[in-house]
Amino acid sequence: MEINKILVTGGAGFIGSNFIRHILAQYPDCQVVNLDKLTYAGNLDNLAEVADDPRYRFIHGDICDPKIVEQAMADADAVVNFAAETHVDRSLLSASAFIETDVVGTHVLLEAARKLKLRRYLQISTDEVYGSTEKGSFSEDSPLHPSSPYSASKAAADLLVLSYHHTFGLPVLIVRSSNNYGPNQYPEKLIPLFVTNAFDNLPLPIYGDGLNVRDWLYVGDNCEAIDLVLRRGKEGEIYNIAGGCEKTNLEITETILELAGRTKELIRWVKDRPGHDRRYSLSAAKIASLGWRPKHTLEEGLRMTVDWYRNNEAWWRKIKSGEYGEYYRRQYEERLKKASSGE
Repeated sequence: MEINKILVTGGAGFIGSNFIRHILAQYPDCQVVNLDKLTYAGNLDNLAEVADDPRYRFIHGDICDPKIVEQAMADADAVVNFAAETHVDRSLLSASAFIETDVVGTHVLLEAARKLKLRRYLQISTDEVYGSTEKGSFSEDSPLHPSSPYSASKAAADLLVLSYHHTFGLPVLIVRSSNNYGPNQYPEKLIPLFVTNAFDNLPLPIYGDGLNVRDWLYVGDNCEAIDLVLRRGKEGEIYNIAGGCEKTNLEITETILELAGRTKELIRWVKDRPGHDRRYSLSAAKIASLGWRPKHTLEEGLRMTVDWYRNNEAWWRKIKSGEYGEYYRRQYEERLKKASSGE
């Protein structure tokens, strides 16, 4: 399908900014509008290299605001909705923002897309909606068992999206990706947090026994998959996107320490978080039928990622010295205190 005008919501975030750069690099005739509220994880520095591109336009706004959404969507062929609250730990502390952005915001977008008769609406979801599994891999038909306020809000949004296809005929698509990593990821997620902490010789706090398993997907590979689904996916369908690289959190941590030139002495064991899913695993057979497979191995992707954070210290240093830094310093101190006391 030919798509030349795309509204990307949440485009100043990690995956959204990588996707925008991918689109502008791959399609000379494509125009992109980026609607982003610029909450703590939204960072226009992520898009500095395309800021002056005449094919790119930024709109500061909230997807929960119907007026701004309709204005941003007015000339679009398609919408790709990355806008979301995504951090599990934050959802355990306060779930209201997750319900507002992930569910209510999705509803506002769907209503505007229906009114304006968009050709494509693509919802960016997560493997976490399936919950945990001890063996095997989830397919797109697997039941949903979200276990945190974050994953529950994403599951609710997915169901809402599908309802608009079944009831109103809206041409929707959903992608559910495994854990992404790569350049420009906000340093509260495991890999960028541990990489930057390692550079500063700060503790790397591992929940529980460190044997929780995640499938890791390099963000550039994910962006190519999302682009493929947007143009060639079947309306009303869900597509899992997996990296095929399942590793425990401890294995990821040890690899990061090696790449950063640090020792295991930086590892700190902390009390597990509530409802911590043991293992995520996706079957990507469906999207493979469209011709996609990840290009990067985990070893290649992690090396590229560590090198990026090493060469872009000003980017993450600016973030970690602000409100984020104060928030997480308090979290570390509390976790380490509990760990040392045996709680």
